Amino acid sequence: MRYDPMMTKPFRDEVTKLGVRELTTPEEVDSIAKTKGTALIFVNSVCGCAGGAARPGLAFALKHGVKPDVVSTVFAGQDIEATERARSYFTGYAPSSPSFGLLKDGKLVSMIERRQIEGQPPQAVAEMLKSAFDKHCSSKTTVKTQ
Repeated sequence: MRYDPMMTKPFRDEVTKLGVRELTTPEEVDSIAKTKGTALIFVNSVCGCAGGAARPGLAFALKHGVKPDVVSTVFAGQDIEATERARSYFTGYAPSSPSFGLLKDGKLVSMIERRQIEGQPPQAVAEMLKSAFDKHCSSKTTVKTQ
């Protein structure tokens, strides 16, 4: 069963106001995941750790000087097919939301799962993301959202 769109709108808006591109179809996910360069896919959700740590952590991380070429999001429980497709790129990891998958040239290079996010402050989540960005992304990147 899909979540009511009115219920998820504030959670979606919290991310899109950062310039993060929403992916609502499997085809949109494929187009981002197969991009040359780096692409972050954030699996957003309604849970407390998404609101308390993951979304604010992403906001902090996007202020870092090194970022992925593309930053995007799917919403678990609403963009069901898109979320399933995103998770298909997260090979070796069980479905988890919230979570962050960083792909480079279409291959998963870093994964932050719910178990790593739960109980953490947003700054700790941001540090995990920034560490992945520093390791896998170019320092001259300008984030493309559209």
